[in-house]
Amino acid sequence: MTRGWGGVRIGELARATGATARALRHYEQAELISSERASNGYRVYDERAVVRVLNIRCLLAAGLTLEDVRVFLPCLDGDVAAAPPSDKGLRVALERLAIIDERIATQTEVRDRLEAALRERTGRDR
Repeated sequence: MTRGWGGVRIGELARATGATARALRHYEQAELISSERASNGYRVYDERAVVRVLNIRCLLAAGLTLEDVRVFLPCLDGDVAAAPPSDKGLRVALERLAIIDERIATQTEVRDRLEAALRERTGRDR
């Protein structure tokens, strides 16, 4: 990005992507996006940051962590869903899926115990 070029300010980037300004600063701290400072001190992002942030949000919504997203840096500026998966990307996704499955199983057990306790105390389902 060239100094003096308008670019996209943090509020505009937030509106265009549905992210909060706080999330954008967090992504920047994690080195997933970058900005320059305008003469007034405001963060200014390259317009291509919109695609990158949308891809980051897509990966986070799929259950990945910011650390997981780092593996996908090479394809964050394009159609991340259409990019051929790398071995490392597949490994990260499979590991994350296993963690999510484990959490679901644990929560299901907790729910079942609570449901059984309620049924025992009240004599009825929910």
